[in-house]
Amino acid sequence: MNDFYTEQLVKRKTPMSEKFVVVILGILTVLSVVLVLAMPILLFVPVILAVLTYFANLRTDLEFEYLYVNGELDIDKIMAKTKRKKGFSAKISDLEVMAPQGSEVLHAYQNIKTFDYSSMTDKNRKFEAVFVKDGVKTKIIFEPNQTILDGIRMLAPRKVNF
Repeated sequence: MNDFYTEQLVKRKTPMSEKFVVVILGILTVLSVVLVLAMPILLFVPVILAVLTYFANLRTDLEFEYLYVNGELDIDKIMAKTKRKKGFSAKISDLEVMAPQGSEVLHAYQNIKTFDYSSMTDKNRKFEAVFVKDGVKTKIIFEPNQTILDGIRMLAPRKVNF
């Protein structure tokens, strides 16, 4: 049994604009409750604002889980440590090219659909990988650890550039 399995968790840095939206929605929710005390007919306003605040807060606390098992890369979004959503899945056999972000090898792939599964910080080395599935090219930006890089390089040594 020679299974290659590794996983990595990457926490995304919340942009200040998203934090600002959550705070503003929270303040508006509290103010709308006060408004309902004056005019009870507007009961639906604080309920709607509370729901919006909840979902906006879910979006601000975001982590990505990279799972690499036997030549298949899966990336899941974990929102507020409570909700998991499938983000990306591909086989390494569908990999066209992978290189560090900003590499010259990636210049030909600037105008394709891109998904960012990174922490949005500069502390870790980011990689871009282009996958071709059913004739459609998709580029992902992510921050794999050395174990994931070694696993991908083991299966596709000519497609991974460092």
